Amino acid sequence: MTETSGYRVRNSTADRALTVLQLFADDRLVLSATEVADHLGVARSTAYRYLQTLVQAEFLLEDGRGGFRLGMRVLELARLARRSHDLTDLAVPAMRALTDRFHQTVLLTRKVGRTIICLEREESRQQWLRLSYERGTVLGLNAGASAQVLLAWLPEAEVRSLLADAPLQRFTGATITDPEEFVRRLATIRERGCAVTYGEVDVDAVGIAAPVFRSPGQVVAAISVVLIQSRVTPEDLETIVGAVTETAGRLSEQVALLT
Repeated sequence: MTETSGYRVRNSTADRALTVLQLFADDRLVLSATEVADHLGVARSTAYRYLQTLVQAEFLLEDGRGGFRLGMRVLELARLARRSHDLTDLAVPAMRALTDRFHQTVLLTRKVGRTIICLEREESRQQWLRLSYERGTVLGLNAGASAQVLLAWLPEAEVRSLLADAPLQRFTGATITDPEEFVRRLATIRERGCAVTYGEVDVDAVGIAAPVFRSPGQVVAAISVVLIQSRVTPEDLETIVGAVTETAGRLSEQVALLT
């Protein structure tokens, strides 16, 4: 076997190992060798070899019942991935301050490619509304304050390209699914400097988000809070909007110093 062909074999093995890791999902937290074999189109014994390789590298753990779960090495890489975003270290203390003040979940989100990702979450035990968003959760592109803030300062052509890739998802009757209306909404957000949405993802929820800038016009993240509309007065809402916007502004100044 030549050196080149050996490289191709190794590369093929790496590709299949990555494919195995990509099979995990919220509704599939445990895999069996049979499932992996069926997906890869290989013998069960071959699939088992791939799984054992990942176990030895600590990317997977055997659960003792013939299944395989994600291992500690994956958690470590997730931690390093979050730390590689410089703003997370800066954002967490500010997010905790908002959580302590308003007793609500505070999210740090970022646009990664063509998706919106939750990077960090701070949660209060006293809050009114508990969110299912976890670190790494992919959020809807068109619904909610976080996503809209992250898109509002992009060139319009780029926004339209993102919207054209997939139909806009409707979560409630208030969700914007018309691209033209969505583009107009983004213009309003730019004028105001933040986003406030009502019932676009959950009927009684109010989303508040403000942009974190790396430089003028370049948004790198969003700080957001979600409230129950029926439990907050208009005065309280304005106070929270101001606090979120002020927090994002301070983070923008700190992020700018890193560049």
